[in-house]
Amino acid sequence: MQKLLILAESSTNIEKYIQSINSPINSFAWGWPTVTLITVTGIVLMVGLRFMPIIRLPFGFKMLLNGYKKNNQHFSGDITPFQALMTSLSATIGTGNIAGVAAAIAIGGPGAVFWMWIVAIFGMATKYAEALLAVHYREVDSLGNYVGGPMYYIKNGLGPKWNWLGTLFALFGVIAGFGIGNGVQSFEVSSALSLIGIPRLVTGIVLGCLVFTVIIGGIKRIASAASRIVPVMALLYIFSCLLIIVTNITHITDAFNLIFSNAFNGTAAASGTFAQVVLMGFKRGIFSNEAGLGSAPIAHASARVKDGVTQASIAMLGTFIDTIVICTMTALVIIITGAYQSGQSGADLSIFAFETGITGGAFIVTIGLLVFAFTTILGWSYYGERCTEYLFGVKAIVPFRMTWVAFVVFGSVAGDRGIVWSVADTLNGLMAIPNLIALLLLSGTVFKLTKNYKFS
Repeated sequence: MQKLLILAESSTNIEKYIQSINSPINSFAWGWPTVTLITVTGIVLMVGLRFMPIIRLPFGFKMLLNGYKKNNQHFSGDITPFQALMTSLSATIGTGNIAGVAAAIAIGGPGAVFWMWIVAIFGMATKYAEALLAVHYREVDSLGNYVGGPMYYIKNGLGPKWNWLGTLFALFGVIAGFGIGNGVQSFEVSSALSLIGIPRLVTGIVLGCLVFTVIIGGIKRIASAASRIVPVMALLYIFSCLLIIVTNITHITDAFNLIFSNAFNGTAAASGTFAQVVLMGFKRGIFSNEAGLGSAPIAHASARVKDGVTQASIAMLGTFIDTIVICTMTALVIIITGAYQSGQSGADLSIFAFETGITGGAFIVTIGLLVFAFTTILGWSYYGERCTEYLFGVKAIVPFRMTWVAFVVFGSVAGDRGIVWSVADTLNGLMAIPNLIALLLLSGTVFKLTKNYKFS
């Protein structure tokens, strides 16, 4: 018993030490400076594109359907446009949609949802620009795979003098992957399953084995798994949300009124400040849809398409589906059931809301959390792998995969929810900064390629 107490005290001290290091970095990397940079980048791109991402939203869905029906084998790339979107969605539709939305409401109040919508709308332009540049400046590696993303459009678009920026992104991308794409996901899954008596270590081992069986096959196996799992699970989750919403349809108007009024009246659930409402909405929205982080274009660079605009038009759908659709569904369930007043946060709040809304709701959220987190770990393993390859070459791919699986187990049993999310936020911000600088510097290329494209 004494050894256990010593171990627990040691763990607490480590967590406090991590928090003391992370807090000052987080205040810059994921405070107002970076959030403002992400927002300004989205506005600049949206205005420069003349609101094309909003106007051409139907075109994006049309290209997605065409890419799904036609395999486009005669185009260059490793996976279909549909698989590329599902891979990127597998990484974005995760705990951010369930635990992240709940955390935003618990800390920032219902009004945080409105600011999630705002950052998502402009984030569509950011995601469009990222994917366009990723395809336009992609390369083929020594193994014959198509590789791309911020590190490549920095190197090939901005020239040798900016190589340090691409290296910086890749470095932060590797580290951030273990946070947002691995540690947070496995921790939230083990936390949810621990509520029904499953030990965290058991969850970690099983989850790690499942991840290994997929990522060992590379992008084609990851894309194949994502294209089968993501659509089915997303539709089932949305259906469950709609069932609760329809059952409580008389409260839907009040829910929207609460979101809009709370967004501007300066009342946050935790701090009571208007700034906290906006900041939490922006942070959790960006965490959920990842627009501006530079992660999704790594997947879209592998798509078999004739040009960057086509895939970019598909890529921007990811932000729309993730935040405007799925996050909104979660938020409405939490608000209309009154669960947002329970004092709970994270996945626990979402589980409580669903259980309040329908019988067996806790089971639905738990399964959704498990599957979404699993696919997120798969998608982010590919992002981290590509960043690792950029830094160290193809010889580092297998060691990275082994380390990734081991961290799934570690993330399931270690940490505290506050520290896990806080460190993940910091890593996101550090990853986003090099990408956002590149997007602004290459915005002229984005505007030119889009202007010259013949939309059908």
